[in-house]
Amino acid sequence: MGKYRTGGAGTGRSDRTMVNRSQFRHTRTSTTGCRRTVTGLLDDSKQRPNHLRCGPVGMNRLLRVAAALVGGAAIGLAFPPWGLWPAAIIGMALVVLAVGGLRFRWALLLGLFVGVVSFAINLSWIRVVGSDAWIALTVFSALPIAVACGVTTLVMRLRAWPWWVALVWVAVEAVRDRIPLGGWPWGRLGYSQADAPWLSLASLGGAVALTFAVAVTGSWLAWACYRWRDGSPGGAIITVATVVIVPVAALLIPLPTAGQTSGGPASATVAVVQGDVPNIGLGFADRSNRRAVLDNHVNKTIELAEAVSAGDEPQPEAVIWPENASDLDPLAQADAALQITRAARAIAAPILVGAVTTNPDDPNTALNVGIVWDPETGPGETYVKQHPVPFGEYVPARDFLTSVIGRFDLVPRDFVAGTEPGVLQVGPVQLGDIICFEVAYDDLVRETVLAGARMLAVQTNNATYTGLGQSEQQLAMARIRAVEHGRATTVAATNGISAIFAPDGTLIGSLPEQTAGWLVQELPLRDGLSVSDRIGYWPEVAAGLATLVLLVMGFRTRPGVFRA
Repeated sequence: MGKYRTGGAGTGRSDRTMVNRSQFRHTRTSTTGCRRTVTGLLDDSKQRPNHLRCGPVGMNRLLRVAAALVGGAAIGLAFPPWGLWPAAIIGMALVVLAVGGLRFRWALLLGLFVGVVSFAINLSWIRVVGSDAWIALTVFSALPIAVACGVTTLVMRLRAWPWWVALVWVAVEAVRDRIPLGGWPWGRLGYSQADAPWLSLASLGGAVALTFAVAVTGSWLAWACYRWRDGSPGGAIITVATVVIVPVAALLIPLPTAGQTSGGPASATVAVVQGDVPNIGLGFADRSNRRAVLDNHVNKTIELAEAVSAGDEPQPEAVIWPENASDLDPLAQADAALQITRAARAIAAPILVGAVTTNPDDPNTALNVGIVWDPETGPGETYVKQHPVPFGEYVPARDFLTSVIGRFDLVPRDFVAGTEPGVLQVGPVQLGDIICFEVAYDDLVRETVLAGARMLAVQTNNATYTGLGQSEQQLAMARIRAVEHGRATTVAATNGISAIFAPDGTLIGSLPEQTAGWLVQELPLRDGLSVSDRIGYWPEVAAGLATLVLLVMGFRTRPGVFRA
């Protein structure tokens, strides 16, 4: 590999003989015209360490900024509801091209541009809460991307940098997934790949493996661009061909589909009920909705029971309701409990009820729970959501923030976090209960599987974000979890999108938004652990340690030097 200076003393020429770039700048053929444009982006021979200083902006600088903005947009569009998963790879390549050879601080700035554009698209659904919330969350989410881009330009000074760039992005995601306030994993590169042919990589390393695949593939594409610029089209073509082959090769990774009997029955018939809601958007928070939402799920379950009696549907052995199916506390309000018991007796099966209950240890706070409701004995095992959403389910520094931001009155009391994994026995099914945004957190989902969950059930309420793409993004995460852990996975949503995935990620059935209905399916129950389950978070630890070493090595290398 050659070593290039972009900001050292002297003439700024390459350390080895290079193709005369002026030929590319003045050739008028279409092929070299395209090459001339790329050369303008990559031409490091005239750059200086302060080449993004204030003042007139040259074409090279404009192209870098444009590459950062377009790359960020491409990454944003890779996520549902757009779902252009290859765009994440292209976007990553553009980002690498934009920051290659820059000083750390300027790469940070371009990285902020990348993150803001990407998350402005990805988090557009939060606008229903308010434009200020959308802007604040977008900028907050963009900060780790800025750091990733800053470190990227440092490791590009080292040999074999495409591998190191991918490790950097995995490490940065690992940190932002956990801090502050428990982390914010929404928008991870890997979550854009639910429909990609290399989805099976999730069984080896979860969303971490998918993030690494996107980052390393995009980085090698950027490397191929450098090779092409420097007159080595053969090497560039071989690199691109390899990048194309990798996703296809991932199709050869075997994924489980059959049930197992070591921990119980090999299969069970499970029903998912979607009752729908009378109001969407912020109107869902209206207290008058609570009775209607519960009644909707009770009535739809009774309709399912009638379909079973008529022979139109198989008898379910377990029924799953969504999060917030009963915002009336069924442990404190007898009429709510009576309605749920009525539905359970009609369907002749236990129901996993998503409910909001008063915290017995502090009546001024609440619990977001999944309750196993038996037709005869009523409420039984309970899972308390372990990761309430900051500013959505509780308000940090409540006294101060509520005094300056009136919108936090929409969260009248704080939800308290649970401490135990959500492994519940619902009829013959030992399932792992995941409530709403918890599906985005690796550790929370993994711990339910390690604790004995034989299938996964995601209870969610996305009524606030109906029609804005948030449901599709959450559904993509659920599909990745199914493959990652080799477990059949159900998604029960108050008004959509509800779905059932096989252990290999195959979509078995779904219900669209703003529709009342049900899904009934015999699902395989599994006990075996995937490679991803066994290795846990250790790939992230390794990536983090490697990044620290690479960071030191990059800082010790002369600024403005990178290896192409």
